[in-house]
Parts: sequence; C-alpha cells; structure tokens
Amino acid sequence: MYKNILLAIDGSDHSYRATEKAIALAELTPDAAIEILYVVPGNKSKSDVLHYGDSDSASRKRTKMLQEYEKMIKEKSIPVETTVLHGKDGIAEAIIAHANEGGYDTLVLGSRGLSAVQTMVLGSVSHKVMKYVKAPVMMVK
Repeated sequence: MYKNILLAIDGSDHSYRATEKAIALAELTPDAAIEILYVVPGNKSKSDVLHYGDSDSASRKRTKMLQEYEKMIKEKSIPVETTVLHGKDGIAEAIIAHANEGGYDTLVLGSRGLSAVQTMVLGSVSHKVMKYVKAPVMMVK
C-alpha cells in the first residue's frame, strides 16, 4: 500500500514521532522504502555559516542530525535514502515540489517544526504542504 514513503523532517520532536509513524507504515508493506527529505531554509544557510564559522561545520552538524533518523529506519531493515534541498523559495515550496515530482505513495511529516511561531498554531509549513501535495499526507503530532 505505502511502498514509496517520503518523510519530511526538520530535527524537531515532531519529526522524531513522524519517523516512527513512517517506519510503522513501511513495515505494513513488503519492499517499502523511506526517503528522508530535509530542506535547509534559505536564511538558515547564512546564519549557520555565521554561527559555526564555515559551511563545512554547519554541514557536518546537519549530517549528524540526519544520521540519527537514518539509523532509526535502518535498525528496522527498511531501505532509506536521504535528500537535502535548499529552500530558497521556502521550505513548504521545496517539500511540495519534491513530493509532487517524486510519485510518492504518501508523505509523512510533523505537525509543527522548530520555529517559535509554529509552536502556537498548526505549523505554516505543514498547513501549506497539506493543501498542495497531491499524495496522501500523514501529519504527526
């Protein structure tokens, strides 16, 4: 049923729970695979370089975070690959374009991300993604 699963993460607690749900979905279908999608916010790239001193340090930090999610999935013997995009036009827009072009059976993502504003209401990224992604979307609280 859900053989080709896209999992959009941002490193938040909601992303961790979304990963658990993506794994549960993948376990229902033989030969299912999960693609982790992480979108680097356009403004985050610049601030990471200023904070960490260079883009390599920021990239290593991102890689370490992504490896934690990959490990969760690999421990269940589910094939996984990771895609990192730069969201210069916005995080939601990058997720929507990637999801709609990839022919996924479902997209799994957390309902809220790391932004302070997003903790008050349904995440603006999640809301926009729900509205424009063509595949079924599972939003995890």
